[in-house]
Amino acid sequence: MLQGVDLSQPAYSQAELSRADVETALKNRKAGVKVDFSGKSLNGLDLSGLDLSGVNFRAARLNKARLSGANLDWAILDQAWMMEADLTGASLKGAHAFAAQMQRMRADGSDFSGARVAGDLTGASLRGAKFNGADLSADMKNQSMGLMRAVLRSAVLEGAQFQKANLMSADLRFAHAAGADFTGANLMNADASGADLAGVILTGANAKDLDLDSAQIDASAESALQNAQHLDRARRK
Repeated sequence: MLQGVDLSQPAYSQAELSRADVETALKNRKAGVKVDFSGKSLNGLDLSGLDLSGVNFRAARLNKARLSGANLDWAILDQAWMMEADLTGASLKGAHAFAAQMQRMRADGSDFSGARVAGDLTGASLRGAKFNGADLSADMKNQSMGLMRAVLRSAVLEGAQFQKANLMSADLRFAHAAGADFTGANLMNADASGADLAGVILTGANAKDLDLDSAQIDASAESALQNAQHLDRARRK
């Protein structure tokens, strides 16, 4: 989706609203009516700590925005641009982020529990983040934009929690996931080639056809990974 996009254009680098404008819209929200910032340019704004739960950010631009500690529970982030945004400690429980651009996002300690995440998080920092019960799997029904899935390529996932998360066909290539918890997770057909999986917890996980080519694993994890692909090519710690 980045092909042909000039990120230096005002739509992707400037803001058409201020924090005060956002706060006013939130203050005046009516019961049962979503606050709508769809398609708006909010790049670089400091929205940290705000209650943005349920807000519609569909196709909004939030590149380099500061959302640390914000409440984005059940927010709509489909096709949103959040490149290099700071969501440290933010709550995104039940949020919906389909085809979202989240490359190099900082979201250490954030909570995506129960969220639907089928976006590009290449190079994102997600240390200690929670994806418990989240759906990061490939959308096999809608491929007009290509195979939409969670792309966590080269992401920092150290100590992250993916308990009972659906990561079927997710892209975990070269991810730094040491110590991550995949208890009960679905990793079927996911690609973790080149990833650091040292110390990961795989109790009850489905690792059928998980690609482990050149991945780093613990020898003690082999029994849980016996149905993975290229287990013979994985590096043992």
